[in-house]
Amino acid sequence: MSLPRLIVPTQGPYFEGRLIALSPEQARHLHALRLKAGAALELLLDEGPWQVDLTEITQKNAQVRLVSPLHEVRESPIPLHACLPITSHLATWEDWLPPLVELGVTHIQPINYARSEADLRRTMAKTERWSRIIASAMEQSHRSHPPELLPIQPFSALLDWHIPQRWVAYEAAAGVANPTLRMEALAFTCGPEGGITDEEFRALQQSGWLPVCLGRSILRAATAPIAMMGAIQFQLNR
Repeated sequence: MSLPRLIVPTQGPYFEGRLIALSPEQARHLHALRLKAGAALELLLDEGPWQVDLTEITQKNAQVRLVSPLHEVRESPIPLHACLPITSHLATWEDWLPPLVELGVTHIQPINYARSEADLRRTMAKTERWSRIIASAMEQSHRSHPPELLPIQPFSALLDWHIPQRWVAYEAAAGVANPTLRMEALAFTCGPEGGITDEEFRALQQSGWLPVCLGRSILRAATAPIAMMGAIQFQLNR
């Protein structure tokens, strides 16, 4: 069974025996797990994960002692940029983020497509909550490095996306052979509710994005990014 893992924004230097105080929220979480002093857990620090011992625990305070760094490989072997559409139902993002983080995405780029129907001020107000969801998924999945949540960009930013591999999920791509995954950085995108417009798809193709088919049926906006990441990780780990 894996140990509980917490993200702690503490500055170095890190060394065996150093004591680190946890936040009141983290103390309450560990108390709810019924952990006692002496229990082992893991911290994700800015240099990577460490195993630690719990030295003090109450409902409001907790302290841990660094034991040893964890030399583990949990990250994807290539950078994975998820260029996700702003959706009219922003709750869709809260469905996307945990599985995308668990599946290894390294960069999360919100994109304002023609059919996004985006209220950008309302969307930007959500980014703090999205960051918390990302952190929670990081702790659950025991990843070693947090993905970067980037500022919202217009669709035109995709036309200058300088990544060796660029894939676009498009329902009209059925019957066309999917591109072969290479061990190079990859970006993927898909449309919001209503899909990518024909004009947007042509512009993406002309700038080097390759169409990808995710099956014969038409997927909802909420389904496509997860299906894409699952297919990518399957290929990366064959």
